[in-house]
Amino acid sequence: MKTIFKLMKAYPIHITIALIFMLTELITELVLPLFIGRIIDLGIRAEDLNQTIIWGSLMIGVSLFAFVSGIINTYFAAYVAQQTGADLREKVYIKIQQFSFKNLDRFQTSSLITRLTNDVTQLERFVFMSLRIATRAPLLIIGSTVMALFVNVRLSLVLLIALPLLIVFMMTLIKYGSVLFRQIQHKLDQVNKVMRENLSGIRLIKAYVREDEEAERFSKKSAALKDQTIFTLRLMDISGPVIMLVMNAAILLILFQARDAIISTQLDIGDVVSVLNYATRMMQAIGMLNWISMAYTRSKASINRINEVLNEPVDLTTGNNRLEHKETDSHLTFSLVRFRYQPDLEEALSIPHLNILKGEHVAIIGATGSGKSTFMQLIPRAYDPTAGHISLYGQALPTLTLDDLRQHIGYVPQSTQLFSGTISDNLRFGKPDATEEELILAAKDAAIHDTIVRLPHGYQTMIGQRGVNLSGGQKQRLSIARALVRQPALLLLDDATSALDLATERHILDQIKKRQTTLIMVTQKISTMKQMDRILLFRDGHLEADGPHQTLLHCSTLYQTIAKSQHEEVTPWQEADINLEKK
Repeated sequence: MKTIFKLMKAYPIHITIALIFMLTELITELVLPLFIGRIIDLGIRAEDLNQTIIWGSLMIGVSLFAFVSGIINTYFAAYVAQQTGADLREKVYIKIQQFSFKNLDRFQTSSLITRLTNDVTQLERFVFMSLRIATRAPLLIIGSTVMALFVNVRLSLVLLIALPLLIVFMMTLIKYGSVLFRQIQHKLDQVNKVMRENLSGIRLIKAYVREDEEAERFSKKSAALKDQTIFTLRLMDISGPVIMLVMNAAILLILFQARDAIISTQLDIGDVVSVLNYATRMMQAIGMLNWISMAYTRSKASINRINEVLNEPVDLTTGNNRLEHKETDSHLTFSLVRFRYQPDLEEALSIPHLNILKGEHVAIIGATGSGKSTFMQLIPRAYDPTAGHISLYGQALPTLTLDDLRQHIGYVPQSTQLFSGTISDNLRFGKPDATEEELILAAKDAAIHDTIVRLPHGYQTMIGQRGVNLSGGQKQRLSIARALVRQPALLLLDDATSALDLATERHILDQIKKRQTTLIMVTQKISTMKQMDRILLFRDGHLEADGPHQTLLHCSTLYQTIAKSQHEEVTPWQEADINLEKK
């Protein structure tokens, strides 16, 4: 809970006011049983109406004061709880933004969403309860015990015996409940995961008529969450009847002890009523403590999950040097680079040496899992190599500030990602201060300008979530335009033209060439590779061949196979060259 308490320190005045009025409400509640005793002894038994009115009026005045104090305490407790929750949510969100892909691989997206929403909400409730009743309940128990002893020591000894037994019982339950509530949050993650997958793939589910199967999958996860929640709450609710049993037994013992003393007039009835009132208030406070303990165990599970995110070491840190655009032909260099996603997994990429020149257009080809996307993700430092180093203009990537490095690069991933908002908003995503002229130029170069101007509101047309109201080709061209708006020196296209026809793709590549931008693109089209200065052929994480189209036709059997599969003509003498090299 240290994380929560540190955030709460930002609101000392509000916390102080909340605690002052909580204590005020507590003190008034502790003196009310004394007033009841006085009304009975001095007013009712003595048949003195004036005393009854005096003490009754004091009770009403004190009760109203307690009521006002409670309202003020609630206001400031709620304020601190909501502010602390907002601060915590922002802190977690900022930490997630700092994560590398390796960090993100450790957490499911659904789990992060649950931590930012449900877990933070649990902690907001805990903060509110801490300032409203969590502090008040133990003080009410202590205060009731002290006041009962003040009224009559002999009658109050029963409470001193019952109280430690209940405290030990509650502590045991809290310890076990914390584990159970953590399991509930984990199962909630699973439910959110299924919901997220279902909603994002709803069109595919309907196309394959999989509604019933998906409903069954959701029902299983939901039932597991329900069963775990029921088991946990039933166990935690045992405490309520146990507290009632022990405290009612204590009250019966108090009455049994008081019987003879009242008959012999050694004890005033008002004192007995006061002690019973304190016993009742103590029982209510312990019941309240039971409710608080459930909230605490749930909050403890939530803060542990949040701390997992906050304490996750970010393995990818920014450098200190600014990128210098040196006068050199070399743009990007790989030296003895090796990479694996986890220490116990096979090597995903191995490149002894690779040098890409400034302004060069390079195509990357290979089978699924050959290392193409891994290669692309190493360049903007989504991951760092396990061994070796990558340099930009001769400067090692880890020495550069991440902002400088990534401002230098335009990146279009395999999975097209557009955001809710206008087309202009999406195009300005990488360069918020881009002018209208820059947007139009980038859109024309990406062959999407004519499509945009035909839309009802042109560049101000709203795009649905993830661009659902656009075709696959339109989304790809918008993504390319968004990257071009930044005017990057290095452009990475990770299979970002797969939905484009050959003429559109050729137009885009020609415009990129005019910009003198270094281009690295993953593609499976031989027609595209013919336009490239070089082709990098990957197999099983290794760079198998490097050269232009004709060179690879002469020296690579794998490339010949790919070319033939796309009806590319491979001459007999090219095949003979490969056979001769093998001999």
